[in-house]
Parts: sequence; structure tokens; C-alpha cells
Amino acid sequence: MGDVVENREWYLAAYCPEGVPTSEHLKFRTVSLSIASDSIPHNHLAVETLLLSVDPYLRGRLTGTLEGLFISQYQLNQVITVFGVVRVIRSKDSKYNEGDILLNRSAPVAEYSIVPSSDIARKIDATIGISLSDYLGSLGIPGFAAWVGIEVLGKPKVGSNVFISAASGAVGINAGQLAKIRGCRVIGSTGSDDKVKLIKEEFGYDDGFNYNSESDFDAALTKYFPDGIDVYLDNVGGKMLEAVLNHVNKYARIPLCGMISQYNKLMLV
Repeated sequence: MGDVVENREWYLAAYCPEGVPTSEHLKFRTVSLSIASDSIPHNHLAVETLLLSVDPYLRGRLTGTLEGLFISQYQLNQVITVFGVVRVIRSKDSKYNEGDILLNRSAPVAEYSIVPSSDIARKIDATIGISLSDYLGSLGIPGFAAWVGIEVLGKPKVGSNVFISAASGAVGINAGQLAKIRGCRVIGSTGSDDKVKLIKEEFGYDDGFNYNSESDFDAALTKYFPDGIDVYLDNVGGKMLEAVLNHVNKYARIPLCGMISQYNKLMLV
């Protein structure tokens, strides 16, 4: 590889306070990037991107408004960053060598980049049989969110009735399995019949329903939870959360993981 690469990257061209972001907000460009040794600052790395994690929380970084989140807004005309798996091309940090595979908590959405080594979360041992994608899934933000929601906050007991919305999403598929390990009865809601089949056959859910086919969430929850809900892991907010509040048992727990039904609505601060 030469000292200069033609680098393809995605950047934020305009904020999107409401609605679905489009190509007017996120744009693609090709730029020349020097990865020569004298272009890499001390304690920085030249890396090649292998995998990126696109997570729902990123929507909140595109609004241009502060929403009370701990994470900052993306800056205009700057490359957006996400969790990613990268390979070291050249290193100016003695802790990392060429060829190392790393988990980067702030990986630019680009083929190549120069990044501070302080952004690196950990080295990845590619020889131990864990796929690289698992470091962004079950061992990444989605898996951690599921673990916090079920194990730390939800704490369901054996036999508890657990409801998980967005059950076929990256958080939902992990959360459902964690609840089943605890001996719970687990029901999920998804956006299609195929996804209902998926969570039951592949991820161990006891049952599920397609929220797009249900005209009355209260009736659906009455059907699937005749004995009430003990733990609800909320990933969607909105009307589903409102309906769940009519069906929770005394001392029920509702970990709030996300409210994706609201993310594209205007936030007034």
C-alpha cells in the first residue's frame, strides 16, 4: 500500500431535527488521505475499517439539538463516527503493531482513517474463535444494552412474564435469550410475521406478535399476558409503552432502552 490512498467516507452535510435522514443530510465523498509515517501524529494509528456498527442511538446525534444525552452531536462537514472493528496499517503507538485488529469506540465511517489510540477500546484476538461481528453485536453496544436491561435493571425471576419490544433487533435478540436463561416466559413484538417466526425459531422466544397486524395493542397484550407483565424491556416507546402500562403487575420493572418510534419526531428543547 502506498503513502496516499483514495478514501471513501460518509459525512454530515446538514442536521435533521425531524423526519427520516436522507442523502441531503448524510453525504458520500472521496478524498485523498496520507498514511505516510510523517503524517501520523504521536499516539495515533493509521487503520483500515473492517466492520461498523449502525445503532439507533446515532439518530440522536443528527438532530443539531441537545437532548440531554451524554453523547455529543456530530459536527457539520465532519465524518460521522460509530463503534467499529479496524486493522492497524501503521502505528505511532508502541502498544499497537501493524496487523493488529482493534475495537474502536469512535471509528470514522470511512475505508481508512488516522485515529488517536485513546479511542481504542481493546485489542481483538482473532484466533480464539469469536467472529469479529460478535464484538459489535453480542459483545458490543447491543449486547451490553440487553445485559443491563435484563440482568441489572429487569432482574426477572424464574417464571416471570417478560415482554420485549423490537424483539428481532440487535438488543432484542440478546435480551430474549438472557431472559430465557433466567427461566422466564418471554414474548416479543416485531414488525413482520417473518420476524415473529425468527424470534421463536432462532432466539428462543415463547411467542410473539406483529405489531403492524394488531389494531389494538391492549387486546394483544391481554391475549399474550393474561397474568400481566413483570418486566418490559422498552425499545420503542410511544403507543406500545402506553398500552403496556395498562398490563404491568405490581412491582413490575420497565427498563427504558430506547424509544425508536419517537426518534424522527421534532424535539423541542
